[in-house]
Amino acid sequence: MLAFKYRFHGHGSLRYVYTQGHTVRSHLITLKHSAHPKRQNPRVAIVISKKVIKGAVGRNRVRRRLYELMRHELPNIKPNSDLVLIVFSAEVLSLPSEDLLATVRQLLNEADVYKK
Repeated sequence: MLAFKYRFHGHGSLRYVYTQGHTVRSHLITLKHSAHPKRQNPRVAIVISKKVIKGAVGRNRVRRRLYELMRHELPNIKPNSDLVLIVFSAEVLSLPSEDLLATVRQLLNEADVYKK
């Protein structure tokens, strides 16, 4: 479970990342990211539409898997990053953990949000 301080609170902060953030895409997931200079901790949100996965059980399962992957990646991410992972393929539900981790790491590398 991702700690409260690493999550977004309210729709306004998500809206800012949607409008002002940069986008990196893979064939399964899109990563929107922006820098927030006053933040000390990175924030992460996972967005899955009902059109992608119909059942709440499936959406929550994907959300839990991605939050767990991000929890392990957080120590390596720049502290002022706002990250929104948008899932737009139902393949993520049945994807092996290693492949999902590789996809997320590739997106984070392309977005240049890792500490140097």
